[in-house]
Amino acid sequence: MSTSPTPSHDAQHTTTTPARNQAPLVAGAWAVVAVPLAYGLYNAVKAATQLFTG
Repeated sequence: MSTSPTPSHDAQHTTTTPARNQAPLVAGAWAVVAVPLAYGLYNAVKAATQLFTG
């Protein structure tokens, strides 16, 4: 009879950072992505408007 390894009790309880501590990090990451994206979209729409309206 072979025994397969069973997960230890410690493996089931991992420590993670609470979500409230990650909120500023998530907000900052969104800002890093959203600000340049919004700027690029604004300039694209502005250029397209000038292109098609003369």
